[in-house]
Amino acid sequence: MGVRLMVVDDHRLLAEALASALKLRGHRVLAAAAPAAGAAELVITRAPEVCLLGTATPAEPGIFDPVVKIKRDRPQVAVLVLGPVPSPRGIAAAFAAGASGYVRHDERIEGVERAIMKARAGEAAVAPQLLQGAFSELLNPAAQPDDEGQRLLQMLTPREVEVLVRVADGEDTRLIAAGMGIAPSTARTHVQRVLMKLGVGSRLEAAALAARTGLLDRAGPVPHSPPETGAGPES
Repeated sequence: MGVRLMVVDDHRLLAEALASALKLRGHRVLAAAAPAAGAAELVITRAPEVCLLGTATPAEPGIFDPVVKIKRDRPQVAVLVLGPVPSPRGIAAAFAAGASGYVRHDERIEGVERAIMKARAGEAAVAPQLLQGAFSELLNPAAQPDDEGQRLLQMLTPREVEVLVRVADGEDTRLIAAGMGIAPSTARTHVQRVLMKLGVGSRLEAAALAARTGLLDRAGPVPHSPPETGAGPES
């Protein structure tokens, strides 16, 4: 039997896409709304079995306050956090707030569905490798502060890193395509994947995040990449 769900995310298009995919798999999605001051109240009012709550900054202080409020007023609602690759502190903060699990934004729909079923059953829903990282951090605290820039860089392919550098340099889709020797449609796809992996909603946000975390310094100058096989001008 399908699960009664709510999908709440900063990025409305991502929320609606996930909601649609879950509906196709037989679940009852009550709403797909962007977080706002009343997001927790909406979940409390609708009382789904499971709420998927998206965040782009899992380590930010107070980011999981809506989880605390939901669990206080509707303890039977299982809250699954959707976010980027988190630091162990981010996972710890999510569970401390009362979340039932943590799912990466780029997880396949099958993985999201498995997490939903676990959360509804009252089980912790988090990938083993994320838990291992959290336990490792607790048992062996790092002497150096968490390197967010390096973590974000590891999420991206070399092609996506080049796209991000070009975005930060102010290049539009046409210039990115010309500089990389690919079709504009392919360039747009690369840009959208970069935004999704970084958990941001615009090119400006991506550039700001890359600059703030030092990711651009690590990425270095734009490489001279050979054209991708099969790429050509867009018709």
